[in-house]
Amino acid sequence: MSSAATADDVAARPRLLLIEDDPDIARLLTLELEEEGFAVEHHDRGTTGLTALRERTPDLVILDLGLPDLDGTEVARRIRRTETVPILVLTAADEVGTKVRLFDDGADDYLVKPFQTGELVARIRARLRTHGGGAVLRAGGLTIDRMTREVRAAETTVPLSPREFELLVLLAARAGRVFSRGEIERKVWGDDEAPSSNSVDVHVANLRGKLRDAGAGGRIRTVRGVGYAFKSSE
Repeated sequence: MSSAATADDVAARPRLLLIEDDPDIARLLTLELEEEGFAVEHHDRGTTGLTALRERTPDLVILDLGLPDLDGTEVARRIRRTETVPILVLTAADEVGTKVRLFDDGADDYLVKPFQTGELVARIRARLRTHGGGAVLRAGGLTIDRMTREVRAAETTVPLSPREFELLVLLAARAGRVFSRGEIERKVWGDDEAPSSNSVDVHVANLRGKLRDAGAGGRIRTVRGVGYAFKSSE
């Protein structure tokens, strides 16, 4: 992760996972994307990028095809086995056959090198809008602003702790998907601290209570023996 991005930045901004082995390109993209309001985590190997993704799913993956350990298409295939996160591929190839294979392997979009950073930013924002990962997330009658960290249900502001906010963003951004307690611990607590055995359940209960008080109850359902999921409608 870039030193310019603090832990609060990562929680508040749309999170990008950049898997790119060229240090100059990675440094330039990280600086420019952070200037555009994104939080960027960079890895120069496919294996370490996949590990980072499993620990805390980003809002979008920027994936270079020419990695030294794993082919970028293999990285995309492995991501697609478990995640629906958008994948934007950076490639030097401009052949139609290559582009078709990229989509077959799980890519959502691609850019041919060399490219302008402005076009990359525009494509990222477009993908985030369609995937629910932009700065403002709307789900289940809630408006969740990831930049200001404000949550509203109709005209009512929902006061959340930082951890409750991160929990809500995780669930609401992927409405319908069931997250196990272990996944929630990894993606919300990360490496900051080891949560107690019932921390996830306590935070879910607190979040449910605050949503209910704001007139948005019933949004988080329990999947017995597995974990929790967000319902976008009653």
